[in-house]
Amino acid sequence: MSLKKSILLILIILLIDQVSKIYIKTHFALQDHIEVFSWFKIYFIENDGMAWGTKISDFASFMDDRTAKVALTLFRIVAIFGIGYWLYDVIKKQSPKVLILAIALIFAGAMGNIIDSVFYGVLFDDSYGQVATFLPEAGGYDSFLHGKVVDMLYFPIWKGYLPEWMPFWGGDYFTFFEPVFNIADMAISTGFIMLIVFNKKAFQKKEV
Repeated sequence: MSLKKSILLILIILLIDQVSKIYIKTHFALQDHIEVFSWFKIYFIENDGMAWGTKISDFASFMDDRTAKVALTLFRIVAIFGIGYWLYDVIKKQSPKVLILAIALIFAGAMGNIIDSVFYGVLFDDSYGQVATFLPEAGGYDSFLHGKVVDMLYFPIWKGYLPEWMPFWGGDYFTFFEPVFNIADMAISTGFIMLIVFNKKAFQKKEV
């Protein structure tokens, strides 16, 4: 897989990701939802930058929210440079296509969510009880680096009470699949799954 094809793939994923997020942000108020099928909904939520709708406070309880938010965003910016260099290096070395594709997907997904985290606080007003405006006259809902990531894909495929005989969660009400996510999350997860499933093919050992 060439550098040009990798860049094209990244740009396509970024375009789809950002178009979907901007559409949701400018057409839905927070927690608005549309049922496409009984097992698939468009459901608008925002998060502080963790994947799959996870709250940042779940992983950084020792920091206040704003400090943790900036720390996470800066970490992800540094990480994206590392992933970008890794992608360039594997392409240069003509590594297996599956490895290049997986890294390109991870890079595109990480970049998509970074754009939200860095810029959305400045570009949009808030979505609480209203549909947000792009480039509002009064300014955005927060400052640079404090944007929230837009999520909208929700697949509640099954809901019900778990059997009583199950350890720990027996009798609890359970939803599969609970997280709300976006196109960028899908790209990242697909890339990591490819690295796990095709590990031997992706990281072929060169014969001496």
